[in-house]
Amino acid sequence: MSTIAQAPASAKRKAGSRTKAESVRSRAPFAGGVLWILLIGVMLAGIVAVNVVVLQLNMECDGLSRERAQLRADNALLRSRLSSASSHLRIEDAAKAKLGLQEADALTTTYVRLGAK
Repeated sequence: MSTIAQAPASAKRKAGSRTKAESVRSRAPFAGGVLWILLIGVMLAGIVAVNVVVLQLNMECDGLSRERAQLRADNALLRSRLSSASSHLRIEDAAKAKLGLQEADALTTTYVRLGAK
């Protein structure tokens, strides 16, 4: 047999171990890249989730602001109605029309004293 055709067994083992080491080294950068891609994907998904929550809170806040404005307008309308309902002229007119009351004459009015002070 020729020496060129046959390689020693120790040389075959070294060559085999080199190819394994090279294959592990070539896989390591690829595995690291996949991990980075997954990490960045998870972080982007987290950012999207946070933005969705912020958007929902902003929409709720906008709805509450509209409701507050409507309540303020309702309060102003009720205050106006209360003011007009409690005016003296309206009360006097209602007393005359509904109850038949008349305004007391200051000259004919007498006062009763109940006790000494």
